[in-house]
Amino acid sequence: MTAVPLVLAVDGGGVKTDLALLDSSGRLLSFVRGGGSQPHYLGVEGCVDVVERLLARAFADAGLGSLERPFASTAQLLLAGADVPEELAALAAGFERLAWSDRLVIGNDTEALLRAGTDRGWGVAVVCGTGINCLGVAPGGREARFLSFGPVSGDWGGGTDAGLAALAAAVRAVDGRGPRTTLEGAVSAHFGMSDPLEVAQAFHLGRLPMARIGELAPVVLGLCGDDDVAARIVQRQADEVVAFARAAIRRLELTDADPDVVLGGRILKALSALPTVMEAIASGVHQAAPRARVLVTPSDPIVGAALLGMDALGADAGAIVRARAELDAAVGSLAGGQPPSIDSDSSVATSTTRRSAPAL
Repeated sequence: MTAVPLVLAVDGGGVKTDLALLDSSGRLLSFVRGGGSQPHYLGVEGCVDVVERLLARAFADAGLGSLERPFASTAQLLLAGADVPEELAALAAGFERLAWSDRLVIGNDTEALLRAGTDRGWGVAVVCGTGINCLGVAPGGREARFLSFGPVSGDWGGGTDAGLAALAAAVRAVDGRGPRTTLEGAVSAHFGMSDPLEVAQAFHLGRLPMARIGELAPVVLGLCGDDDVAARIVQRQADEVVAFARAAIRRLELTDADPDVVLGGRILKALSALPTVMEAIASGVHQAAPRARVLVTPSDPIVGAALLGMDALGADAGAIVRARAELDAAVGSLAGGQPPSIDSDSSVATSTTRRSAPAL
């Protein structure tokens, strides 16, 4: 058993991974951000490696040195790509051997988002970052989950999807199959190339890695107010968010209830700056549950992962408030919450926030 109750929290996605260490009072000991840890892209060992390197940085920043294992009372590792029992079991096997905590929880990042956005313990969360996913939890604990495998399970709406749509629209505009769009110039300019055809060839031939296609999502958002093609891409994203939320609400029979519908992830955070889009999402959700409260959570999912850890410790309300406040401040101290500047091992962020360590 651990001498001092610590919480290890991880929110891992396709673009970035956040890791936090807190004590039982809610005090933040260390917060670090690194590159993506999505096991669909990296495999289990690659995912474990990213988190392990981030943990080493967090220990160094907190001045913890080398602690006897298990060093944490609970570890909440909530990861995009942890969607079905087989994936959860493989990830659990990969992390359990490291013996970081007395209690290890491996789950999906939608669980972190839901806890970040509401203290009620139930509701619906839709995350839209690199990909898109949803979790619904009824007041009694019954869940509605989705495969979230990508196109093979009917998913569309994440940053990768929007980027591909932008490039496709730009190519079709140039070769005559589609309407003209300002995406033609914006897509090629983003990658420093002459036209969208050159960009498409670069991705096809591997000169540009497909992981970079999602960089075009902010380009789409920036143009959607003045360009019909970009606007249609954004509208389709909004429609997909609504489809997920309504499906979860109906499957859980919450149409007459007042669920919090928590929206999060970098794409939905960006969409929150577009009032007409958010109004359309809220209107679509209210068609299924008129009393639902639709909100874009101001807290990042790492906050929810940490709060789930504090809940597991039986922390009091003051500790919960402190943990949320200190982690919100730490996340906010990073430049606009943007993906990190990564050092050469592509896993550990160069910028971190830290707090003084406890007496151990």
